[in-house]
Amino acid sequence: MDNMMIYNVGRSVPDIAKKSFNNGSFSGTDINPMWRIKTLTELFGPCGIGWYYDVTSERAETYGGTVMAIVDLNLYIKVDGEWSKPIFGTGGNQLVKETKSGIRPSDEGYKMALTDALSVACKALGIGADVYFEKDITKYTKPVELFCEECGQLIYKVPKKDGTWMQPNELADYTKAKYGKAMCEKCASLAANKEKTA
Repeated sequence: MDNMMIYNVGRSVPDIAKKSFNNGSFSGTDINPMWRIKTLTELFGPCGIGWYYDVTSERAETYGGTVMAIVDLNLYIKVDGEWSKPIFGTGGNQLVKETKSGIRPSDEGYKMALTDALSVACKALGIGADVYFEKDITKYTKPVELFCEECGQLIYKVPKKDGTWMQPNELADYTKAKYGKAMCEKCASLAANKEKTA
């Protein structure tokens, strides 16, 4: 197996699976946990058959007025019929936080710590790598410039009705199939209007 195969297949995260956050202490990008599950399943098969994890430790740790849930786990994947060595992941989330209005407990602490731990193990495989290592541009991630066959301008991504984005290659493929040419948004709109009035 190519050493970079798993990394390169799992590295790119679609926009729909990413969400920016800023919790006051730091900011970054969250990856939807179900996207990781989907990616593991696409790469190795269903959970319990092609991959699984064992929780090795669950504990609470106190830092000042905050109690953290900490989860350690080992992720295992099956490649070419053989199980991997354990891929370690550790994660944490707040169980109890002291606020101005008093103590605030969370019944989601251990579940979210587990999700965090699995994300750390997945990171070791390169899953979601482009979120963590944005400057690692390769032939797999370097944007390919596509030009409109009607006006010669660059084709850019365009917003869709569901709030996600149609990438340049998707727009080019769509317009190629519908109008016989790869088109930018403007030329595609003109073609659609011309089709309506024909």
